[in-house]
Amino acid sequence: MVKAYSQEHTYKHPWERVTSASWRKFADPENKRTLSHILEVDTLNRKLDPLSGKLYTTRAITIHAPGPWFLRKMVGQDICHCVESTVVDARSRSMQLATRNISLKKFIEVEEKIRYDPHPENPNEWTICKQETSIRIKPLSALASMAEKIEQRCVEKFQQNSAKGRDVMERICKYLEAESSGIHSNF
Repeated sequence: MVKAYSQEHTYKHPWERVTSASWRKFADPENKRTLSHILEVDTLNRKLDPLSGKLYTTRAITIHAPGPWFLRKMVGQDICHCVESTVVDARSRSMQLATRNISLKKFIEVEEKIRYDPHPENPNEWTICKQETSIRIKPLSALASMAEKIEQRCVEKFQQNSAKGRDVMERICKYLEAESSGIHSNF
């Protein structure tokens, strides 16, 4: 069984500011309290295609294992390693991120896709973020009702973390807006 959900969020900030905030989201020490499930982020590869102008980046992300405590207890570890692949097309003003776990795959598979594009109603001032996440608990497939409950708990935790991430992005966007205006304040 797979649990999947999607959500959209409108940032009332231009695409350039929102995508800059996305790059800074994990690096800002102020965000470590809010995004406490993120333990480490390392850039593995970054390539700018000279013909297309697209930026391709691969990052390794180490997080506290998703899901409820009893799932982490069953698995026997509380960290999970993920790979995030990002494509930024500045010409078409699109940023796409795809993240999936590379550890704990015999227990759980998680895939998250995020896309940032100019908002169709106000493309120069707003950015729309579309997020799709799928979660699949594997060893419990025979126990479908239990797997469903665990997947639902995982979805709830991912949605909570997504909300925290959006709050961080909003804070960074406001900081970048103030920075570009020459005003430095503590957000």
